Amino acid sequence: SLNFTCQVTGSPTPDVRWRTQNLTSQFYTQEQFWGSTLDLVLILTNVSSMDNLHNLTCEAENQAGPQEKMVQLDIEFPVKIIYLRNAEQQHHWCIPFAVDGNPEPEISWLYNGASFTLTRYAYMQLIPDSLDGSVKHGCLFFNKPTHVNNGFYTLVARNRLGGANATAEGMFMNNPFGPSDPEGLIPGEASTKSEMDVTENLENRVFVVSVAVGLALFACTFLLILLVVINKCGRHSKFGIHRSSVLGTGDDLAVSLRFLNFGTSPPSSDEDSGLSSFVENPQYFCGIIKDKDMCVQHIKRQDIVLKWELGEGAFGKVYLAECANLSPDTDKMLVAIKTLKDATESTRQDFQREAELLTVLQHQHIVRFYGVCTDGEPLAMVFEYMRHGDLNRFLRAHGPDARILDESHTPPLGQLTLPQMLQIAAQIASGMVYLASLHFVHRDLATRNCLVGEGLVVKIGDFGMSRDIYSTDYYRVGGRTMLPIRWMPPESIMYRKFTTESDIWSFGVVLWEIFTYGKQPWYQLSNSEAIECITQGRELERPRTCPKEIYLLMQGCWQREPQQRMVIKDIHSRLLALVKNPPVYLDILG
Repeated sequence: SLNFTCQVTGSPTPDVRWRTQNLTSQFYTQEQFWGSTLDLVLILTNVSSMDNLHNLTCEAENQAGPQEKMVQLDIEFPVKIIYLRNAEQQHHWCIPFAVDGNPEPEISWLYNGASFTLTRYAYMQLIPDSLDGSVKHGCLFFNKPTHVNNGFYTLVARNRLGGANATAEGMFMNNPFGPSDPEGLIPGEASTKSEMDVTENLENRVFVVSVAVGLALFACTFLLILLVVINKCGRHSKFGIHRSSVLGTGDDLAVSLRFLNFGTSPPSSDEDSGLSSFVENPQYFCGIIKDKDMCVQHIKRQDIVLKWELGEGAFGKVYLAECANLSPDTDKMLVAIKTLKDATESTRQDFQREAELLTVLQHQHIVRFYGVCTDGEPLAMVFEYMRHGDLNRFLRAHGPDARILDESHTPPLGQLTLPQMLQIAAQIASGMVYLASLHFVHRDLATRNCLVGEGLVVKIGDFGMSRDIYSTDYYRVGGRTMLPIRWMPPESIMYRKFTTESDIWSFGVVLWEIFTYGKQPWYQLSNSEAIECITQGRELERPRTCPKEIYLLMQGCWQREPQQRMVIKDIHSRLLALVKNPPVYLDILG
């Protein structure tokens, strides 16, 4: 029971009453007179916590005028959970709940029965509601959850009078992998047939059906292409419809290019099936792309003089060489020669296809491909020589840790400045704009796969050595496939989906590499931990020397939904604007 006394005085004696129309508790009143003073006592019995919603108001009035006073009810009671619902998607994923209790309850969470620590990726937020008194409405919010967040979440609420708990289920995404492969990547030897295999087989069947329909639709176009090739180049490739000619038909499907790095991932048994044998010693390989004849130049072996070995990749060595008759302006010029050792029928086909594709790529920020040398063994590709090597080593050699890394063999240009780093980023973006215009998908964009020449000229391309030199940047899957997971977006890690939008994500990581002077993304984490961070939607932290304008670009590249990522043309435009007017940045830590 609770007693409330309203003491009133006035002349003439006022009329007094309590407002009781909203009370839930049982009540009655008593009057007591003390001379000219009146006490009106309100007695509540079997009090209800519902009355905490309302103020108690006493009203008094006589001929001189009215007056009123209020008192707040504060009824203590144990915790009770009004509701807890399963996870639902609104603007964000949310497990909604409502808890009541006085004193105010303390709230904690369990995940699958174990203690659950809240972070900025899974956080609780209370929603104020003055109409519900002591009731606390709220949500357990999830920021970009994946299948690894599926499970049962238990709300535990307590105050000094008692406690309560309730459990809800969070089902955010179906696990695209088998139960033995929760992260989607099993290191080591190839596993037995799993759900992933079934998915891949289904995708292959869809692909075969699509190709069959495409062949039927473009049969006439194919014959026309062959006639044009014969007329324009004198000879034609025996390759039928290859990837470059598919582009020529205006097909918007993105073409995956193992860029300047052919054969590093052995093709699957059904990939490029039906391709005929390699053309022996042709003068040109030809293809048609966007109504242009593209013929691969044949370079005579007698015009090539090897100087020394630059390195060795999985499928051959790379040499510095001197080559004659490449340019009408100079008799001889330095080039990089990529050789193909142990040429099999399959690798020869890869060699020809790669040469045809590389011939298409003519851009000031793509490493220039001059042609092939096929008279004798080994088969070789000829590229322009980029003196300063790959961009990752260049960044480390011109960063604050250059002395620690003992990169003194690189010409001492000093530590890279902000304008220089912006210039590097803009050049790579320019090359990616060009690749996107052709619907090419790089799939392995990283600073290790960019090269640096004289005058800080940066171009996209590598000579197939990065998987050996930078082996820690790749994650082995199924015994042979090497994936650069630290540069890959969630859809590429979980579903092996590569598009121009996945290249945008990788470009954001390249920006991060540039502004950390070549650090490895997620360098403090193992491969499996990095996979977990990426698939859960976590982002790389802003580098210490990175202006906020650049970090906003990175975040624009790292949107979880591919269609929400920035377009490479817009990124390039913003970088050009920043090159012209660099942001003011003061490194106070020096």
